[in-house]
Amino acid sequence: VPYKVEEITIPADVTPERVPTHIVDYSEAEQTDEQLYQEISKASVICIVYSVNNKKSIEKVTSHWIPLINERTDKDSRVPLILVGNKSDLVEHSCMDTILPIMNKYIEIETCVECSAKSLKNISELFYYAQKAVLHPTGPLYCLDQKEMKPSCIKALKRIFKVSDLDNDGILNDNELNFFQRVCFNTPLAPQALEDVKNVVRKNIADGVCEEGLTLQGFLFLHTLFIQRGRHETTWAVLRCFGYDDALELHQDYLFPPLKIPPECSTELNHNASLFLQAVFEKHDKDRDCALSPEELKDLFDVFPYMPWGPDVNNTVCTNELGWITYQGFLSQWMLTTYLDVQRCLEYLGYLGYSIVAEQESQAAAITVTRTKAQDLQKRQTQRSVFLCNVFGGPSSGKSGFLQALLGRNLMCQKTIREEHKSYYAISTAHVYGQEKYLLLHEIFSDFDLLSESDLSCDVACLIYDVSNPCSFEYCAQVFKQCFQDGVVPCMVVAAKADQPEEAQQYCVSPPEFCRTHKMPPPQAFTCNTAGPPAKDVFVKLATMATYPHARLRCMCTCNRCTFCLCQNFLNSELLHTVKAKLHTAIFSRFLFCLSPPKSPFISPNPNPLQLFVL
Repeated sequence: VPYKVEEITIPADVTPERVPTHIVDYSEAEQTDEQLYQEISKASVICIVYSVNNKKSIEKVTSHWIPLINERTDKDSRVPLILVGNKSDLVEHSCMDTILPIMNKYIEIETCVECSAKSLKNISELFYYAQKAVLHPTGPLYCLDQKEMKPSCIKALKRIFKVSDLDNDGILNDNELNFFQRVCFNTPLAPQALEDVKNVVRKNIADGVCEEGLTLQGFLFLHTLFIQRGRHETTWAVLRCFGYDDALELHQDYLFPPLKIPPECSTELNHNASLFLQAVFEKHDKDRDCALSPEELKDLFDVFPYMPWGPDVNNTVCTNELGWITYQGFLSQWMLTTYLDVQRCLEYLGYLGYSIVAEQESQAAAITVTRTKAQDLQKRQTQRSVFLCNVFGGPSSGKSGFLQALLGRNLMCQKTIREEHKSYYAISTAHVYGQEKYLLLHEIFSDFDLLSESDLSCDVACLIYDVSNPCSFEYCAQVFKQCFQDGVVPCMVVAAKADQPEEAQQYCVSPPEFCRTHKMPPPQAFTCNTAGPPAKDVFVKLATMATYPHARLRCMCTCNRCTFCLCQNFLNSELLHTVKAKLHTAIFSRFLFCLSPPKSPFISPNPNPLQLFVL
């Protein structure tokens, strides 16, 4: 028998795990210590072979080999060890009693196999356990000293339980268990098998099963049982299906799947992603008030390693009277994240288990990459639903109030916002010719010299000035002439604080004349100093301009002299609404009269069916 055999490769197609295995031998007689150290550094698993009939050989495992290997490997990433007791054909009794204390002392030892190279007893099992030690290691999952799962494993399994608990009642019912089984193992559980699993849990712990299904404690117990019985591969299959790597951290490839975004294109959530987020919202809105309380929001983000939303989010999206994020606000914040930072959105969807619950290849399936703006202009239509409006204005011109007005907050509500909770973004919906669009407002800092290229990149620009400040409009005029005069980005001038006495602007031309000269809509009067929510017509106009940048939209006209304005005023007049209401009442009364049976005694026994002709 040679001191050292040549390297052997077991091909992937003959192993259960479909992974190629390279077997490298070492011999002190033929190799140097340096060669040994190199092989240790390259090894995925190390088999320490001793002779079961040689006491000194067994002692050398702990006195020489394990210390040497540990010296050459990083403490946080120890190589798994397999103890191999060879020459079992020469002894009548096993020496496992001698080996067990060694296994308990060194957590890096995965298992011990007694075999015989002569009779080939347990040789194939040896390499099976070696593969298993690499692909399904015990160390990250289980503490042998404490005989319990490690905290990192429990944390990962808790997230998996919450993601799989589709109705968020703290229990995995039969449907959820079958869904979990199908996702992880590509096969459902038979009803009897499902009942057998529950019975095993029921017999071992009191709170593992309830009438509705499997509790979190029962779920954790099952995986503890798998590990204790040597079925680590079951727990690892679940962990890897839900995105975990060997260190029980969510894999970067899982959180950030590849997504190609060409220049000048934007990103939005598609319909399937919106439905998924709707389901997430509904399952955490336990009191069914269409808003998420701080406790409900904390429960929703329990599957995240950190709290992703700060207090500024409550001033970025719509909330109810208690300041809790509504469903519209919840979806709006996701739209904002997708538009501004799609990688962050992919990460968040990964924590929520989008690819698992929605049964998609990755979170990238939730994202729609839009056409370029140039293509939209060429086709004179857009399929986008999120539009960015950058808001420019001098100091104290009313920019912050304008953003909060989009969320329905008047001046009184805005005074309650703490400075450290202020947001420079606001997003909400606006209906453009019957289609729901998201308008994202971004407040730009007033320092003209610090304007960056990203500050000027938007779908529509809002130039806002204070009508009560005679010097306010000059800033808007400068921004327009230096940044937007080329007409690529549509612009609108907003005359803020319209409830205040108007001062003549100290600029060479008045704001209305400036707008006419540069073929912009006339200044839109606006105030958020109202008893109720501020008017939203200006936001609809901004969304309309962003949706149709190629068109000179007549809906922006407010001259009250042209035919369009006269028609619009007539359509919105109180007189027309009164006439329409009276006509509706008369037609409805006539309809009810036709349906009522005649009171004459001369009734035909078989009257003809009523025929209604509705124009």
